[in-house]
Amino acid sequence: MHTSITNPSLDSPLEYFSGKASLEKALIDTGISYAILRPTVLFGNEDILINNIAWMLRHIPVFGIAGDGKYKLQPIFVDDFAALAVEKGREHENEIIDAIGPETFTYRELVETISQTVLGRNRTMIRVPDWFGLLAAKIIGLWVGDVVITKEEIAGLKANLLYVDSPPAGTTRLTDWLVEHRQTVGKCYASELARRKTVPSE
Repeated sequence: MHTSITNPSLDSPLEYFSGKASLEKALIDTGISYAILRPTVLFGNEDILINNIAWMLRHIPVFGIAGDGKYKLQPIFVDDFAALAVEKGREHENEIIDAIGPETFTYRELVETISQTVLGRNRTMIRVPDWFGLLAAKIIGLWVGDVVITKEEIAGLKANLLYVDSPPAGTTRLTDWLVEHRQTVGKCYASELARRKTVPSE
């Protein structure tokens, strides 16, 4: 069982997507049975993207959207993804599955949904060029001690690489989960760099 990403490609100019494609090819070339799961965005307790969008909406009066915000995402609940991984890990058929949730959002719709659910109102959103978005993200990153978003991540979003035309593999709706967790999501910033730090052995 291997976790990849939607729309991997050996020819992708984005290293993350080409790297995932290389790993998929290497696994397939081994000749062993495989199940490759291709998620887009994971949400749930301790997730990063959804939580940190909510955190920024709670703390920043204006939210910047790179480009037109019409690029799409299909978030999947982490427990749905884990259950799928366990199920496919027990099987021996070769499969490649787009592990997406039951809802599709444009990025702007996603931010609006989080804002309406968490704040009870729409936060002001403005279109910004990529360079300005990266500059703002760098400033916020200095505040929270993290890399908020990268140039490659913005490029992947705007290229619609987190969207596929496939049936959903998960059943939990982000909109329902947000309602249930609206009091806590985004209360604290989730640092990706902090999670990657190696805990020194005693």
